[in-house]
Amino acid sequence: MSSGYTLARIDQIPEITDGRQPWRPVRHHFHITSFGVNTWTGHAAGDRILNEHDEEGENEELYLVHSGRARFELGGDRVDAPTGTFVFVPPGVKRTAFAEQAGTTILALGGTPGQAYEPDGWELWAPIAPLYQEGRYAEAADAARAVVEANPEYPALLYNLACCESLAGRREDAVEHLRSAIERSAQLRRLAVEDSDIAAIRDDPAIKELLG
Repeated sequence: MSSGYTLARIDQIPEITDGRQPWRPVRHHFHITSFGVNTWTGHAAGDRILNEHDEEGENEELYLVHSGRARFELGGDRVDAPTGTFVFVPPGVKRTAFAEQAGTTILALGGTPGQAYEPDGWELWAPIAPLYQEGRYAEAADAARAVVEANPEYPALLYNLACCESLAGRREDAVEHLRSAIERSAQLRRLAVEDSDIAAIRDDPAIKELLG
């Protein structure tokens, strides 16, 4: 009889990428809703493992070098981090990491101080993002729609789908998906007020009413 727990080795979680650093969507795999957690891997020595970012002054993150050896660059400092090293980075500090050994994997956990964690499904959008960035909006919309249908719990995915549909000229679909997204998320309602991606549908009566 199952006791409700779930087991998985790292290599049992499919690896995905947005064309930059490959990672495994641990949080999504286990359907975790209380905190963010993923693993990132540099397959060759010298590979960047974590893209350079500073979490926009909001998120704090804890990293654990699960295997291999990493070099972190933190606010201008270089930090050697062999297997078993924890690295805690507070909000606002620019960070990145590189593999010093082939196959280096970092476990990353994150959250925003003082706020309940709200998963948005960014892990599932990331492989589609290159299509959007290249202006291939119809292709991005088709790919996003399949992801949304398989994962309806993420309003941010609905929002991104609506943006792609709006940019691709699919007005009716964009209105439907944007309405569903902002009805479920106050944060997305605020974003929609000025987002140029949905400028083409912001005059729709249903959207105008939702945006107030």
